[in-house]
Amino acid sequence: MTSTLGWPKLGYEEWSETVETLHMWTQIVGKIRLELTPWTNHSWHVPLYVTPSGLTSSTIHQRSRQFDLEFDFQGHELTIRDGDGRRRSVALRPRTVASFYEELRSHLEDLGFSVQINEIPNEVADPIRFPEDTVHASYDAEAAARFAQVLNQSVRVFSDFRARFLGKCSPVHFFWGSFDLAVTRFSGRRAPPHPGGIPGLPDWVTREAYSHEAYSCGLWPGGAASPAPAYYAYAYPVPDGLSEAQVDPPQAFWSGDMGEFFLPYDAVRTAGDPDGVLMTFLESTYQAVAQLAHWDRAALEVPEGYPHASA
Repeated sequence: MTSTLGWPKLGYEEWSETVETLHMWTQIVGKIRLELTPWTNHSWHVPLYVTPSGLTSSTIHQRSRQFDLEFDFQGHELTIRDGDGRRRSVALRPRTVASFYEELRSHLEDLGFSVQINEIPNEVADPIRFPEDTVHASYDAEAAARFAQVLNQSVRVFSDFRARFLGKCSPVHFFWGSFDLAVTRFSGRRAPPHPGGIPGLPDWVTREAYSHEAYSCGLWPGGAASPAPAYYAYAYPVPDGLSEAQVDPPQAFWSGDMGEFFLPYDAVRTAGDPDGVLMTFLESTYQAVAQLAHWDRAALEVPEGYPHASA
């Protein structure tokens, strides 16, 4: 079992095939939640949430009954629990997406839950329908356990960062479409319509997600387009001058191709104070966005701690 202490290595190249497989597995679970959960603004009804050992759907209701789905990357199983106390599990091991999908559907039907989902993956190039996907079939158990550890360390710092904001702010949650951890702050003002154009994502979903001015930050575990795991931060719309803004720590940089700031995960992991380095990146990039976009910072921000403590 992987230790729950520290910030472990997370090199993308060594577990890239596992990332691609996990991406598809989490999309299946996320689409089940999507199908059975009322729509919430900015698609906040679809993400997964970090647990001590992985990711959970949280409670899903189907009429008067309920169940949840939880990835355990330490015990290496997906657990299905219903409101009657029954449990089923799907082993997380080297196996095809098609096999994972079929077993999960079978267990849900055995428990009395029939769910029809869109079987085409979102936000990926050359998607393969889940029942036909025999291409993605990797699972590196040790790397998956380290991933759960990185998610937990990141959520802890993101949650502290989120607590310093009084305005509208998302939960700290995991989007299975883009396969990243994120938290988003809003200025409260409407934003111009987003141009859309994200592959595998309907434009109306994107426009609703970015209906208001936003600053978003998160953790990207790596992918084909950008292999190195990194923390990111961006704004919509992008205020004039953001690409030239000076942000910290020194390892942070602006990507013109992506239109956002990045901080390599290794810069955090190897720092003497990983929490402080990551928080510096979050605060520095947020302040650059808020200042250049003229957010009402006095009304939106609060010192760390209870908002009413000095009242």
